[in-house]
Amino acid sequence: MWYFAYGSNMDKERMEERGVNFSERKHGFIKGWKLVFNKVASENPIKGYANIEKDDNDIVEGVLYQIEKDGLEILDKKEGVPNHYIKEKLEVWLENEGKVLAYVYIANKDKVKDGLKPSQEYLNHLLKGCDLLSEKYCDKIKNIKTIE
Repeated sequence: MWYFAYGSNMDKERMEERGVNFSERKHGFIKGWKLVFNKVASENPIKGYANIEKDDNDIVEGVLYQIEKDGLEILDKKEGVPNHYIKEKLEVWLENEGKVLAYVYIANKDKVKDGLKPSQEYLNHLLKGCDLLSEKYCDKIKNIKTIE
């Protein structure tokens, strides 16, 4: 099964540390969504974690992982499903390979707040996905204002 990461799980070392095995790791993107940092962090109410919101004029780049069911169960626990994030299946596009259906985590509406910023440490996990992401998208991530 496919899992699409747009946040800190784009960092393959983070996925490995969490015990999620994957057989493939590819660049993917979702049309009609945008990356935001409005998911309230449990440990700090002014810190934001990555989330996606519908926006017809944007795309979210990320990392597509081929994982097994036990990997998805680990991710469900780590992402706090269903209290913090909900899991949906969305169409994820691959360059020159069409599209696949993949599991994606979207923040629960009652865990979202405007005006939040990520920490630099958290943003660094996203930047570890730049080995697959476009240069333009990585520049966009690098320029996100942090709480520091």
